[in-house]
Amino acid sequence: MFEEAPAPSTSEVELDRLLLDAKLTVPERPARGSVSRVALIDEARAGGRRVVGVTAPAGYGKSTLMAEWAQLERRPVAWVSLDRFDDDPAALLALLAEAYAGIAPGMEHLAEDVRGHGVSALGRAAPLLAAVFRATPTPFVLMLDDLHELRSPACHDVLGVVLAGIPRGSQVVAASRGEQPHLPRLRVSGDAVEITARDLAIDASGAQQIFAGAEVPLDRDDAAGVVERTEGWPVGLFLAAAIARDGGGDASAVAGDDRYVADYLYREAMARLPEEHQRFLRRTAVLDRFTAPLCDAVLGIGDAQAMLRELEASDAFLVALDRRREWHRYHALYREFLLGELRRVEPDLIVELHLRAADWFELNGSPAMAVEHLLDNSAERERATHLVASIALATYQSGQLTTVQRWFTALGDRAIEAHPPLTVLAGWIAALTGQANDAERWAAAFSTATFDEPPDDGSSSFASSRAMLRSFMCADGPSQSLADATFAVASEPTWSQWRDQALVLLGEAQLLTGAREEAQASFAECSATAAVRGNIDVLIVSESELGLLALDQGRWDEAASHVQAALAAIDRHRMHDYATAVLAFAGAARLAMHRGDLADVQRQLTRAMRTRPTCTYAIPYLAVRLRLQLAKVHWALGDHATARHLLREIDDIRLHRPALGTLVDEVADFRGTISSTESSDPGGGPPLTPAELRLLPYLQTHLSIREIGERLFISRNTVSSEVGSIYRKLGVSARSDAVEAAMALGLLGA
Repeated sequence: MFEEAPAPSTSEVELDRLLLDAKLTVPERPARGSVSRVALIDEARAGGRRVVGVTAPAGYGKSTLMAEWAQLERRPVAWVSLDRFDDDPAALLALLAEAYAGIAPGMEHLAEDVRGHGVSALGRAAPLLAAVFRATPTPFVLMLDDLHELRSPACHDVLGVVLAGIPRGSQVVAASRGEQPHLPRLRVSGDAVEITARDLAIDASGAQQIFAGAEVPLDRDDAAGVVERTEGWPVGLFLAAAIARDGGGDASAVAGDDRYVADYLYREAMARLPEEHQRFLRRTAVLDRFTAPLCDAVLGIGDAQAMLRELEASDAFLVALDRRREWHRYHALYREFLLGELRRVEPDLIVELHLRAADWFELNGSPAMAVEHLLDNSAERERATHLVASIALATYQSGQLTTVQRWFTALGDRAIEAHPPLTVLAGWIAALTGQANDAERWAAAFSTATFDEPPDDGSSSFASSRAMLRSFMCADGPSQSLADATFAVASEPTWSQWRDQALVLLGEAQLLTGAREEAQASFAECSATAAVRGNIDVLIVSESELGLLALDQGRWDEAASHVQAALAAIDRHRMHDYATAVLAFAGAARLAMHRGDLADVQRQLTRAMRTRPTCTYAIPYLAVRLRLQLAKVHWALGDHATARHLLREIDDIRLHRPALGTLVDEVADFRGTISSTESSDPGGGPPLTPAELRLLPYLQTHLSIREIGERLFISRNTVSSEVGSIYRKLGVSARSDAVEAAMALGLLGA
């Protein structure tokens, strides 16, 4: 139950939009001297293969080939330039959706659909995007540049699902420095064409063309010699041409005795630039991408715009990222060289350059980018910690859990524990994502901590923030949970962005202690406050609880009003996979049962059952109340096996949280009902367990049993056992059939 992030400032929206546009803009081909790759392009297009892999080391013209292809292509082209900040499955899927929406009318909301709060990247968003691609009426081309920036296995898992949706007639063209994980499988099936370094190497004729672009004459014999020394490496030939031009036009002056021709050529190219240009290049290399105002801030100058224009005109491996030529980056290999030069010439300046970049990004409304410049700087660990604490909630809510976890890993447990408010946030995230062991670990870390400063998350105090999470986890029983929630409500003033959170926790604790009327009042106040502040997850829980209370008292119209308000918020903000949505689905199933709408009963039960793996003993009263509600509906439907299975899951939760107040009595009463109406007919088979539901999305991929186990941190034998159980419960015998059945049941996909 997280607070929603405050609305971003105008500057933040504008900066994020500019950065996004730069990622989705097809780069321009070099103005002169480039070698056409039209023969390779025509061959790849004519082959009809759905995936084209362009794989070669840096400097082989992969991006240039793709840019030329985009210019020649008659089909709509969606372009994505990837960088290290996209190494998050949620961020990747949102980028792919944004790129596709740019060429597909009517798809303006697709990106929001795949990155909604709590959306499961592999289980919901990836198959949704694949289905959209599969149904597209017009063939298209999706181009992914710098695929090697995606190092996370989770990113390649979702990408594999998306690629399976590319229809015949459309193509994905992906460029990478290293092996592309999806290619081996597609290579075997004959569904991929590959362009390698051997295909991209320049011959003597191409070398002559490159030198002609630099206005340096080159005869056939000299061209052959330069190609031999550079081994046909395109970047090496471009640099050789530049050196020959600056050396008076003598191509034979380009030495190549050093086996590391790249290092020699780069040093020669750098040495011939004016010192002012060298300094600019070295220092701005700390930036992944940059614009003139950012360069001015980092370098402490005021003429970066003019400098960028001069460098662009001098072929300094500067790549324009947008049509207005405001954002730039360096050629990846050239940037690596520049960073090496910076470490060699001005190592003491590196930290200061990153700090200035962080200052600029934070001032201009992009704190996440500021964090990236601070994380590797141990001297600024405290500032990075505070900044992560201020944006972790918003980043998590946007679906980028992987990014938040990467920040936490970079900071390290010691730094997180040294900043107690961040420890609380780490506990919230762990609890809400079903990582019960981690939630317990963080709770133990902050239990005896002290912190007197105002927390960065906007709560009134660390003591209040800690009390809220402690109440939520209910590790010490209902009385302590009530005391913690009462303290938080008293601590958070009416204007606090956390007051509604404290109120919903108070209502939950009052329910556990049997004070139903007081709980109803707390939920009502919480709902009104959350609606004003736009705190959607808190609104969903309070409306769901009000609906369930009304259902228990037979106030059907009132119950329907509350449940529909919760469902509308879930649909509007794509929170179907979020732990705080489950009670709304349970309430909706009960309402549908009352109406006699069995189809809707099954739909709502499936939504709740699919989301329940996130409800562990770390959030015990939600986890138990959900399962009890679902068990009652399944029992009423005659599905006794599922009802009993849910009761067993409740027993497992109570092994960790035995003291749950009135919920214990409610569970006991329902057991009594089952015992008094015992049927010999089991009424169906058991449902997929939470563990099986967590594994199910991986059946869409081409991962082996061993690889799935590595993803989920379980043994190969456990995976095999769970896969077999999934097959039996779905009545299938193959992975593809299991995926198809799960899709039909609503357990996978949108």
